Amino acid sequence: MGVPAPQSWRVVVTGGAGFIGTHSVELLLAEGARVLVLDDLRHRSARGLPDDAELFVADAGSPQGAAAIAAFKADAILHLAAQGGVNRSWRDPASDAVNNVLATVNVLQAAVDARVPRLVFASSGGALYGDSPTLPTSEDAPQAPRSPYGSSKAACEVYVAMFARTRGLAALSLRYGNVYGPGQDGTGEAGVVAISAERLLSGRAPVVRGDGQQTRDFVNVSDVATANVLGLRSTVTGALNVATGVETPVQQVVAWIAEAAGFGGEIVREPAPPGEVRRSALDASRARERLGWGAQIQLRPGLRHTYTHFRDAAGTQERGVTVST
Repeated sequence: MGVPAPQSWRVVVTGGAGFIGTHSVELLLAEGARVLVLDDLRHRSARGLPDDAELFVADAGSPQGAAAIAAFKADAILHLAAQGGVNRSWRDPASDAVNNVLATVNVLQAAVDARVPRLVFASSGGALYGDSPTLPTSEDAPQAPRSPYGSSKAACEVYVAMFARTRGLAALSLRYGNVYGPGQDGTGEAGVVAISAERLLSGRAPVVRGDGQQTRDFVNVSDVATANVLGLRSTVTGALNVATGVETPVQQVVAWIAEAAGFGGEIVREPAPPGEVRRSALDASRARERLGWGAQIQLRPGLRHTYTHFRDAAGTQERGVTVST
């Protein structure tokens, strides 16, 4: 089943008030969609939502959330709502499963009950594949998560595929690389780019865990938002990687952020967390073939732009002004 023309498009974005959500909502609105954001606001981005977006405050997997999806008569759902953080998932694996797996099952059921024809699920390539021997890693590689968070994404994908097979839901899982960009929460424990920017802006040195040579595939949030919209507009099913295909050492990324901040001091070293993936890069050639998508933003200038955004937002807040960008 094809996606309706943009002028008649009605899209629910769960977790739409979050980091990736606000960027995706902005792009959907720019393409003429009517958007309902379903979010409990626990992980709301500082960027804020556009005025044209409708907001329903509820847990995405709750009965209230299901009722909102049904009442909106959506043509598609972008399911971004999740509890992130590998370390957090280790501290409380059961909570991670409830907030990620159970909530996703409820959203899938709500989509079927409301006869929503299309759903795109936000998965995680870096967390799914673990220490893959083949880099960049394709979608055909075995799943070998090394954390409860990665395991929850793998379980969600199984449910997404099962609903697609048995309930006629045209569903696609997008396996993101390490997403960074303006609006990411730098006060938590996930997202080295945002955390480093926040530390530098508060006068503290950035931190590198372990030897800093562990690599990640960093993809800009604007590129991820584009992939989300292309995924919603397509009829592609299954799973696709959304990444650059390039592995970059974490130490190099932190050094580039420090460079953007004009920081010339020593980087703080901390022990590496247990079970950390050593190397990660994702093969996104299938997304290019099936969605016409490719990452457009180079990492170094993308990091510079991200730091500038954090700096400007911090300066505006110091003057007592609330920003929404």
